[in-house]
Amino acid sequence: MSMQLLLFQVLNGLGIGMIYFLLSVGLTLIFGLMRFVNFAHGAFYLVAAYIAFALTRWTGSIWLSLVIAPLAVAALAMVVERVLLRHTYRMPHEAQILITFAIALLMQEIVILIFGPLGQNVPVPSALSGIVFLGPYVYPAYRLFVVGVAVLVAIALWLVVEKTKLGSVLRAGSESAEMVGLLGINVDRVFMATFALGGALAGLAGVLFAPIRGVEPFMSVEALGIAFVVIVVGGLGTLSGALVGGLLIGLVQSIMSTLWPEGAQLMIYAAMALVILARPAGLLGRF
Repeated sequence: MSMQLLLFQVLNGLGIGMIYFLLSVGLTLIFGLMRFVNFAHGAFYLVAAYIAFALTRWTGSIWLSLVIAPLAVAALAMVVERVLLRHTYRMPHEAQILITFAIALLMQEIVILIFGPLGQNVPVPSALSGIVFLGPYVYPAYRLFVVGVAVLVAIALWLVVEKTKLGSVLRAGSESAEMVGLLGINVDRVFMATFALGGALAGLAGVLFAPIRGVEPFMSVEALGIAFVVIVVGGLGTLSGALVGGLLIGLVQSIMSTLWPEGAQLMIYAAMALVILARPAGLLGRF
């Protein structure tokens, strides 16, 4: 592999890794605070990607969907949490998996009913359709934009988690949700807000990734698998773990797609297996 190709794949991996971070960080926050296994998380990513597809077809631009899709999916996540999932928090994890998996299948079938079973392309915004020169190297402008957006979101999330009252509650709740309730904080509202935040982040990932991979009704399965790999590698319940896990998995997938294209997906799970063997709690997880 030439140095130029290696650098391109590293940059590409960082871009994909930041999308994986957005996709997985909501899932890890939900599990860290609520100890809730949410198999419907990939469906929020799916719905947002199709909202982006529809809005792009109707308006000719994806810019509007960068705002509308995450907000719409956050509202959808709040409704699902209030109507269905809040009744399942005390159930065994097996029941939570079955219920959220059923919700994911329902959303998938609704998408197929509306848009059909075939995949569709989402055009890159014309303003970002070119390339950017990074010294002697070139890189697609849209992928650089994705990295920039994801970095800004990561910084904003860090500020929320570390510097705000909600962040203090999230960090305390990841240790003991019962103690947070005893302090007089409305845990139900915190759960709802966390679920909405997780849905919005997955939705943003879906919008950003749609012009790169297109949309198809079964993309939620792939997204959910990647999200679980990321949080297992990085460590459950930590913002930094989701970031490190996303970047690592993105780099592995991107570099291996050049070295061994047929085994790129396999190497993602091989990397996860190696991390589990060396550090069962994840790279930045708590034992």
